[in-house]
Amino acid sequence: MIERNIDIPTADGAMNSFVVHPEEGGPFPVVLFYMDAPGKREELHGMARRIAAVGYFVVLPNLYYRRSRDYWLKERTEPAMAEMFGHMATLDAATTECDTRAMLRFIDADPSADGGRIGAVGYCMSGPFVMWAAAAFPERIACIASIHGANMATDKPDSPHRMPPKVRCESYFACAETDKWAPPADILKLQNALEEAGTPHRIEWYPGVEHGFVFPLRAGIYNRAAAERHWERLFDLFDRTLKRAA
Repeated sequence: MIERNIDIPTADGAMNSFVVHPEEGGPFPVVLFYMDAPGKREELHGMARRIAAVGYFVVLPNLYYRRSRDYWLKERTEPAMAEMFGHMATLDAATTECDTRAMLRFIDADPSADGGRIGAVGYCMSGPFVMWAAAAFPERIACIASIHGANMATDKPDSPHRMPPKVRCESYFACAETDKWAPPADILKLQNALEEAGTPHRIEWYPGVEHGFVFPLRAGIYNRAAAERHWERLFDLFDRTLKRAA
């Protein structure tokens, strides 16, 4: 495996990113990995490696680069969580479009990446980001996955549930049974919008788990069986839409 820590230039500055892909057999289909609210950290690097190990070129950017190059949530105290939410509040559809455009330019210039086969995955905070990215670049992104995505239906004009008419690719949504950030009523709004737009999708409920269940270091929340199911679904989506498009 080849790993790199690089700066991707964007309109707003240098976006420090973790890139990982197999050593031989490229160019590889691409997976854009949008981080969750606690920030880019080694736990996510490990998840990126797992995706890369089965034949993908993975780009994991620090989406907080406008404010900090090395922030990640180290403890779940009230002050620490408040700082995290402050960072999170600076990201929206516009920053996602800016950052995604920069990643696409980077991919197009790297001989190890196949810019004609691109998927995206987002966790928690970045569930909306993959919807925004697919809506902004429908000609580039072939599939998206939102894993216990938060705030999928809001009152804002750029709410994720308003994006399906602009999204052409197949999408997958993994939803935790217990999730205050994505209650059933919000997911129903999303489902109705996807069905009305005719956007190919699958919404799957994961019973008996809470928001954040895929993260191995999330003490008391991580659920191995559910996390492994998410990996199975993710690799099936990528294999069908990216590898078989070669």
